[in-house]
Amino acid sequence: MTSMRLERMCGLVMAGAMVAGTAAAAQGGSVNGVSNGTGAFGPANPFYAASTLPFQAPPFDRIKDSDYQPAIEAGIAEQLKETETIAENPAAATFENTVVAMEKTGQLLNRVNQVFQGVVQANTNDTLQKVQDVVTPKLAALQDAIYLNSRLFARVKTVYEEREKLGLDAESRRLVEVDYKAFVKAGAQLSDADKAKLKKLNEEEAVLSNTFTNKLLAGTKAAAYATTDKAMLAGLSDAQMEAAALAAKERGTAGYVIPLQNTTQQPDLTFMSEREARKALFEDSWTRTEREDGNDTRATIARLAQVRAEKAELLGFPNYAAWALQDQMAKTPAAALKFMDALVGPATAKAKSEQQEIQALIDKQTAGMGSGMEGAGFQVRAWDWNFYSEQVRKAKYDLDEAQVKPYFELNRVLEDGVFYAAHELYGITFKERKDIPVYQPDVRVFEVFDTNGRPLALFYFDYFKRDNKDGGAWMSNFVGQSKLLGTLPVIYNVANFQKPAPGQPALISFTDVTTMFHEFGHGLHGAFADTVYPSLSGTNVPRDFVEFPSQFNEHWASYPEVFRHYAVNYKTGAPMPEELVAKIKKAAKFNQGYLVTEALAAAELDMQWHMLAASAPLQDVDAFEKAALVKTKLNLAAVPPRYRSSYFLHIWANGYAAGYYAYSWTEMLDDDAYQWFEEHGGLTRANGDRFRKMVLSRGNTEDLDRMYSTWLGKEPTTGPMLKDRGLVEDGPK
Repeated sequence: MTSMRLERMCGLVMAGAMVAGTAAAAQGGSVNGVSNGTGAFGPANPFYAASTLPFQAPPFDRIKDSDYQPAIEAGIAEQLKETETIAENPAAATFENTVVAMEKTGQLLNRVNQVFQGVVQANTNDTLQKVQDVVTPKLAALQDAIYLNSRLFARVKTVYEEREKLGLDAESRRLVEVDYKAFVKAGAQLSDADKAKLKKLNEEEAVLSNTFTNKLLAGTKAAAYATTDKAMLAGLSDAQMEAAALAAKERGTAGYVIPLQNTTQQPDLTFMSEREARKALFEDSWTRTEREDGNDTRATIARLAQVRAEKAELLGFPNYAAWALQDQMAKTPAAALKFMDALVGPATAKAKSEQQEIQALIDKQTAGMGSGMEGAGFQVRAWDWNFYSEQVRKAKYDLDEAQVKPYFELNRVLEDGVFYAAHELYGITFKERKDIPVYQPDVRVFEVFDTNGRPLALFYFDYFKRDNKDGGAWMSNFVGQSKLLGTLPVIYNVANFQKPAPGQPALISFTDVTTMFHEFGHGLHGAFADTVYPSLSGTNVPRDFVEFPSQFNEHWASYPEVFRHYAVNYKTGAPMPEELVAKIKKAAKFNQGYLVTEALAAAELDMQWHMLAASAPLQDVDAFEKAALVKTKLNLAAVPPRYRSSYFLHIWANGYAAGYYAYSWTEMLDDDAYQWFEEHGGLTRANGDRFRKMVLSRGNTEDLDRMYSTWLGKEPTTGPMLKDRGLVEDGPK
C-alpha cells in the first residue's frame, strides 16, 4: 500500500551558532537602531539557564509570552559578544579557538529561539506575533553580523586552508568545510559596500517572509468555508458534521465551519455531494490570500522574489535558485529541472487517463439530466476531482473511505503502528511522560529509550488542527543533540488532523496515518543523531536529503506486519478484514497521476519564481503563475498545483525556496532504499541497525551523495519511484 507523499512545513531552527536559523545581524548593542532591551532579562526568566527538566525540556509551566522577547534579545547580544571575542582573539587561528569556539556560541539564543519558533508556529497569538515582528529583523541582522565579519572569516579561512595538515578526524574536517562554504555563500567575500547592500536585502527578506506568514495565517482562518444550511454539507459523516458545528461554535458563529488546510485541495471535498458547496469550499481555499481583507499576499511575494533575485546577483549568481542549490545534492537548477521535467510526461499522461475515467463516470451519472450546476455533461473541474475520483475508486476497487477509518484510531496508530515499527527496526522503546509540561493540553510527550535502556530522546506530539496553528505537518527540535554541548534531542511532531467532538475517537484516514509515519521519520533522524558538533547534527542536512528519512519511514505504514498490528476496529478490537486490506493494497497506485502532477506543479512554480533575474520587473503574481504552468506543461485545468504562489508557505517563509523539488528528489532516494530493504529481508533489526549506523545517526558529517551510495551499494535511480507510483509498468534497473 502506497499513498501520496506528504511533506512537513519545516520550521527548523538549526542548532549551533553558524546555522542559527532565521537570519541576520547588527553591531554593538542595537539592531537597526532598536535597543536589544536586555534590561528586562534576568534570573527570573525561564530561559536564563538551561532547563533542569529531563533532557533540558522547555519548562512550559513557567514560560510566559512576555519571557520570549527579552531572552531572544539577550541571546542576540550574547552571541554577538561571543563572536566578537573569537574574531578579536590575538592568537593564531586554530580549529579549537575558532571553529569549535563558534560551535559553543549562541547557547542562550538557541535555547529560547528553538522554543519560540516551535510555539509561534503551533500555538501563536497576537502577543507572540508582535514579538515575532520585532525579533525577525534582529535575528536577520545577527546572521549578517556573524557571516559578514571579515576578521572572523579570515580566521575560518585560515583553518580551512590548513585543514589537511591539522590531523582532524573526518567529522571535524567536515565541519571546517561546511563552515567555510557557509561564510562564502552568505557573502563573506563581498566588499564592504556590497555587504552593506546585502544586509539591507537580508533584513527586507526576513520582514517580508514574516509579513507573508502572518497574512497567510489570518487569511486562511478568515477564508474557512461557512454555512448555516446543513444541506450544503450533504455527504459528510455525522462525525464530520459535529466537527464542523464545533468549529463554528469555537468561532462564535452559527451553523457550520470547515477550516482550511494548507493545501489547495481540502479533505472534505472527497465527501461533499453538493457541487455548489464543493466549488465554494475549493474557491475559498484557492483565493484565501487574494481577498480584499488585508491578507492579500501577492504584493508581498512579488517583492520577496525580487529581493531574492537582487541578493543572488549581488552574490555573483544569475538567480536565486543557482545561489540556493550550490550546497544541495542537486547542485544546480539545471539538474533539479532535468529531474522534474523527466517526470512531467509520465505524471500528466497518467493524470489525463485518470481524468477520462472520472469524466466517463460523470457522463454516466448525469445522462438525461437538465442543465444547471449538476446538469448533464458538465466537465470535471478541480473541485470535482476528489469527489468523483473517490467514486471511481469505489467502483474499481470496492473501497470506501468510511469503511477504512474505523480501523485507524489516532492513538492506536501512534503506539501500535509508528512506535511498533520503530521498535522492530531499531529496538527502541517508548514511555509516556505526563509529568513534562506542555504548551497546549492536546500535546502528548514520550520518552524514548535506546536498546541498552539508556534515555535517547524526548518526543512531543501535537496532532490536532487549531486556528492559531500553521497549516501542514512538520518536525523540529526544542533541543538538539550534541556531544560537544552534552545535550540529547527533544523533538516535536506537529500535524493538523481534524479534532473529534468531545468523547469521540480520533479516526483518521490512511493519508493521515502516512503523515504520522512521515513526521516520525524526521523525528528518528533527529533522535538517532550521534555527532559531536551541533551544526552537523540530526536534520541539519540539505533540503534534498532531509526528506529522505521521513519519506522512507512512510513505507512501514503499509508493511503487512506493522499494518496488522495497528489497523484494528476501534470499537471491537478486531483486525481489519483481509478482504479490506487487499482492497487498500490493490488501490494503492490509484490517483497517483494526479498526486504526482500537483506536487510537480508546485515544485516547478517554486523553481520558476526563483530563476527570475534581478533585472526582471516586479511580477503580476497571477499572470506569472499561469505562464509558468504553461511553460512547464503542467497547466491541467482539473489538476491545480498543490500550493498556489499566494499561499505557498514552504517557499516564502519555511526555508524551501528553490527547494520544493526536494520532495520528489527524495522520493527517488526513499523508494530505492525501500527496495533495498525488501531485497534484504524487510523489517529486521539487522537492516534497521545498519541504516541507523550508516545514515540516520550521521547528520551532515559526510558528503550526502557518498553517504547514501555507500549504504545502498550503488547510485540511486528513478526506476523504483516510477514503478511504485504506477507511472510505468517497470522502471529501469
